[in-house]
Amino acid sequence: MQKELKYNDAQRREYLQMIDRIGANWIGVFQGNKEFYSSAYWDLLTQLWRQPGPVRKTEALGYMQAIKSAHTAGKYVQGALDHGLIVEKDNPEDARSKLVALDDDMRDRLDGFFDAAVGEMRGAVRQIDIKGPSPEEP
Repeated sequence: MQKELKYNDAQRREYLQMIDRIGANWIGVFQGNKEFYSSAYWDLLTQLWRQPGPVRKTEALGYMQAIKSAHTAGKYVQGALDHGLIVEKDNPEDARSKLVALDDDMRDRLDGFFDAAVGEMRGAVRQIDIKGPSPEEP
């Protein structure tokens, strides 16, 4: 038995087009370097963006939901460090650990990315409303 669908094909396609535009904007954050078009970097960088300050490196390793191995997660963190996307410093409260945070330039680029993503989302919502009924509204 098929579940009753709320939206038509045109509305679902509008959603996919929005996702495509946001994905292209994500690649633009990295000047076209598709190496960073991965869920691991998405998880790492967006979680670091959410933080008010540096976090322990081991905490950052856990941000990558699809990566089960700490060793593999460490390779992604190292890649972000090598490309200057994040910075690492000593932890003043625990000499055995390091802290990582977004590089200031990367934080600015992500601010711009999220600003554009919200704009894309708002535009898609308007187009979805034009292309069919909105079941959320009476």
